[in-house]
Amino acid sequence: MSDLVLFWHRRDLRVSDSIGLATACETNARVVGVFCFDRAILSQGVAPARVTYLVGCLKRLAEDYRQAGSELLFLDGDPIVKIPQLASTLKATAVHFHLDVEPYSRTRDERVIAALTAQNIQAHPQWDRLLHEPNAIQTGNKQPYTVYGPFWRNWSSQPKPAPVEVKLPPSALTPAERQALTLVPTIDLPTAQELGFTWDQPLTQELGTRAAEQILTKFCHRAIVEYDEQRNYPAVTGTSEMSAALVFGTIGIRTVWAATTTAMTEARSDEARTGITTWQQELAWREFYQQAMYHFPSLALGPYRDHFKQFPWRNDETQFQAWCEGKTGYPIVDAAMRQLNSIGWMHNHCRMIVASFLTKDLIINWQRGEKYFMERLIDGDLSANNGGWQWSASSGMDPKPLRIFNPYTQAQKFDPEGDYIRQWVPELKPIATNLILSGNILPLTRHQVGYPLPIVDHAVQQRLFKDLYASVKGA
Repeated sequence: MSDLVLFWHRRDLRVSDSIGLATACETNARVVGVFCFDRAILSQGVAPARVTYLVGCLKRLAEDYRQAGSELLFLDGDPIVKIPQLASTLKATAVHFHLDVEPYSRTRDERVIAALTAQNIQAHPQWDRLLHEPNAIQTGNKQPYTVYGPFWRNWSSQPKPAPVEVKLPPSALTPAERQALTLVPTIDLPTAQELGFTWDQPLTQELGTRAAEQILTKFCHRAIVEYDEQRNYPAVTGTSEMSAALVFGTIGIRTVWAATTTAMTEARSDEARTGITTWQQELAWREFYQQAMYHFPSLALGPYRDHFKQFPWRNDETQFQAWCEGKTGYPIVDAAMRQLNSIGWMHNHCRMIVASFLTKDLIINWQRGEKYFMERLIDGDLSANNGGWQWSASSGMDPKPLRIFNPYTQAQKFDPEGDYIRQWVPELKPIATNLILSGNILPLTRHQVGYPLPIVDHAVQQRLFKDLYASVKGA
């Protein structure tokens, strides 16, 4: 019987295009997967929709292991204890896994590596979630980039790795190994409810690798060529709808990039090529924020710009609750927040609108919005969420930080027929489109349809924020 090695899954819930799993399979050993439900993560305000999606993807991953003649084991508890304990109990010779950029994950992995090493079990960490690992894209002075534009020019000029072939061998546990599992112990795959999370709405994102591949194929055959024109219109299906799949790694990033290069080869117009390039730039934004989190882990705790640490946020609790519930009296803001609360997802451009409104109109600390998003989003990701919120709040890595979105002009430009607003704020359906978009709905009419008055005056709050920003920056 050949040696046994473990592959520790985290945000790479697939058995294809996986660098670490491919490496494990090249050892001529039996390869068994393991996933640990980390209570330290699950206790930090995780979105119920995200946990429901996770469990569904794990179910499909377990099926993929069974079809290959192997299996996926489940643990519940502290991975610093559980992973080395499982490896030792099964007499595994090595544990393979993929590295992460987040501060908690990096500390956890260092401790797991130390525990494995102490037991003479090899640890094999590798980069996989990025096309280029964090230290691979640097300035001429060998420093990490803090501005996206130069990062994109360097990043896009580098050759991209091809998808990795994985040949998962039949890896049945021996009777003795299966008996030993009672000492760990392993668990059956729990439901989201058993983990303490309830989500009773249909998931908007399809589950598992095959679904992710189908979504990618459909997107690259159609919507990607119009992506530059359609991506900012929330009433239109103009985005890839792959965000959750990328967060949980049900599809490899090399597979995704290869699909875009194929689409570029088949493109027949400049408009199509522009659409493809624009979506490739979104993939670069994803990596920019991840390398930023890796090199500047303090981003997870506060603003990138030092002067913003003393910003005098107003933090009105009543206004924050109105924002959370989609009852601000600003239709585009309320539509986006109700979409988030209803389905656990929000259109990307609307994320910028509501973030600008919270920070620039309500003058509420962006970290409250960041936390609320992570408690609701099915595709919540620390690096992307933090980067987006800091960009919107003017506290992050933005060479022109003082941007303020006017919610009325945003609605007029990107929801010109009011379709998105009417979908999520149904009490406004009978109101004329021009009134919805301009906000010039009479107080009596608002009262009759049950829609609130604006909780602030955008023009007034815009001036106030600019004054506060100037005073803090000057100080």
